[in-house]
Amino acid sequence: MSLAHVILGLLQQEEMTGYDLKTSCFDRCIAHLWPADQAQIYRTLDKLVEQGWISCTIEIQHDRPNRKVYTVTETGKAELLRWLGSPQPLPIVRDPLLVQLYFAAQLPNEAIVHLLEQQVAARRAKLSECETIELPPLGDESASRFEVMQRLVLELVTRKEETYINWLLEAIDVIKERSPK
Repeated sequence: MSLAHVILGLLQQEEMTGYDLKTSCFDRCIAHLWPADQAQIYRTLDKLVEQGWISCTIEIQHDRPNRKVYTVTETGKAELLRWLGSPQPLPIVRDPLLVQLYFAAQLPNEAIVHLLEQQVAARRAKLSECETIELPPLGDESASRFEVMQRLVLELVTRKEETYINWLLEAIDVIKERSPK
């Protein structure tokens, strides 16, 4: 998956500026799935325009800088549909904490526990962010198809964070009980 497909999906919902994409979408709606900074978003928007997957119109504003508004083209819609229907490979997991822990036998137990406790705090913060996202619960017949898809994704992200936190707490207990050798 690429940032380009995320942006296509977001622009498929409505036309937006790069600023709108960052503040309304990446910072609020999908930060738990796919983070992106402003520079990445603008570079990707430029590439998408070059590929013909989106178009850009400039809205003249007299009291502020002009706005570049991006819209998905028919070619972009076709690409998004192609990508949506394509099976995805398993993601490559690069978790720095796991690599640290793999080699952490040379650290004192207190240092390892401290690293793990910091990760627990960070994971709990992410879980808390997920819990603030307002979506109808699964099984709510009034939920739109779009809301159901979003809720399914949010459920998985939430469960992954809960599982990771539980594993971290178990790892802390194991380290605390074990004498360094």
